[in-house]
Amino acid sequence: MTLSWEVSLAAILALVFGALAVSSPHILDPWVLSDASFNFTEKALIALPMALLIIAREIDISVAAIMALASVAMGLAAEAGLTVPALVAIGLGTGLLAGVVNGALVTVCRVPSIVATIGTMSLFRGIAYGVLGDRVLKSYPAEFAFFGQGYVLGPVSFELMLFALAAGAFALYLHGTIFGRRLYAIGANPAGALFAGVAVDRYRFGLFALTGAASGLAAILLTSRLGSTRPAIAMGWELEIISIAILGGVAVSGGRGTILGVVLAAVLLGLTTFGLALANIPGIVLSIFVGLLLIAVVAIPVVAGKVAALRRLPGK
Repeated sequence: MTLSWEVSLAAILALVFGALAVSSPHILDPWVLSDASFNFTEKALIALPMALLIIAREIDISVAAIMALASVAMGLAAEAGLTVPALVAIGLGTGLLAGVVNGALVTVCRVPSIVATIGTMSLFRGIAYGVLGDRVLKSYPAEFAFFGQGYVLGPVSFELMLFALAAGAFALYLHGTIFGRRLYAIGANPAGALFAGVAVDRYRFGLFALTGAASGLAAILLTSRLGSTRPAIAMGWELEIISIAILGGVAVSGGRGTILGVVLAAVLLGLTTFGLALANIPGIVLSIFVGLLLIAVVAIPVVAGKVAALRRLPGK
């Protein structure tokens, strides 16, 4: 199912790009395409480790709140006069620490991940609001803008390059190493993986920490692009990030999914969002589109399995 879904995503992506090219020839300009990439790179960076979490039968609902917390920490540090390297370290460190908290709740305290991360989502976002209130922090050094606005080679932005490198690294890890195969084993049968000698809790803890660090990295990029910090930053992004992973073919039941599918889903949603904005179409259309795709990717395997089971019955 995964491969066929990736082919379907590629076909839909080609259709969307073709429609955009016909309706607005400017989309073929490399610089315009580069601008379109800002619609998905930050979310997609988090969707990569989120995909690994879901493959391992876990989930993190707190990623957007972690971004807000990391952004607030960086904003306060910038207001205190800290340098750009220190701001980056604080953003990454805050995200990593939040991920460690989530990992500890799930693997040590045995709280179901969806319950634990809904709780920390409220906690982290509440801390951001409690610290800032209605304030906006803008005291960032000029050099900090490069992370979210800079270009490294022609129209290739720093964000896009970073996402491409991260996607390659995650693909190599998941599909080319024994650690990736163990993640599939954990998702397919956690008890069986444990009896086979796989350190299931260690992998899960590491994935939560990695997802937190990725959220901190995305906070650096988004804060740099906006040039400011607000406690409501990235509000609602958690659902979009999870949607990218699921639309990419990652099974909600665990044990199945590819990085290629996640990348295709991220680009598809990014281009669709950009195209709707160009056409002045309300964002609710994208929500309908994403909802239909989510229903399809979750329901099709279930329906196909029931049809196959009926065909195997005697007399069928």
